[in-house]
Amino acid sequence: MGRALILFLALAAGWFLRRFLAGYPRPVPAPRCLTAREWATVAAAADATFPGGGAIPPSSEQAEVAGHVDRFVAAQQPSTRILMRLLFVLVEHATLVFPAGGPGGRRRFSGLSRAQRVEVLDGWRRSALFPRRLVFTSLRAILTMGYLGDPGVLRLLGLAPPEIERRVCEADLLWGRVGEPSSAVRYRREDVTPPGPVAPIAAPVAAHRFDEPAAGAIR
Repeated sequence: MGRALILFLALAAGWFLRRFLAGYPRPVPAPRCLTAREWATVAAAADATFPGGGAIPPSSEQAEVAGHVDRFVAAQQPSTRILMRLLFVLVEHATLVFPAGGPGGRRRFSGLSRAQRVEVLDGWRRSALFPRRLVFTSLRAILTMGYLGDPGVLRLLGLAPPEIERRVCEADLLWGRVGEPSSAVRYRREDVTPPGPVAPIAAPVAAHRFDEPAAGAIR
């Protein structure tokens, strides 16, 4: 009985390590905050949500959504960061309880096919349980901020901000950089930039239809 228990615990520990820790590729470049596990979850969810080729052509990978989420998580307070990490863990491993259809539906979320991931996320979205819908809403908000934070996506939406040109104004003649004395002023009167129009980042683009989402996308 003792040996059987030890064998069971060893197998359980091996399964736990394989399920929760092993097999995640190392992101390149190295993330600022997210672990390889969290990066895989975010990238997989973003790929299912913004697969590319739809009304807004860039995919989540082209928009570097995972990188944006990494920087966003790093900027949070420690308590908020913990909640966000728990959100990613829940989405990654809740397939044990809410599996996707088809073979291997209980694999980690990041290990599912795109069609299965879309199905899983749609299950969270349509669930009769409010906590499950709240999880989906929270994840979608994080991913959407990353996708809409990409300059290329903003240009396609016609929302790109004007290009900010470094100009020298009158105040730059009076004060140095933050923490420097006024004697450290680097500019003179002839360096002041004359007033002029502000150029946009890119020329206007043709309007796009947004009533036909990409195949398989979660909206």
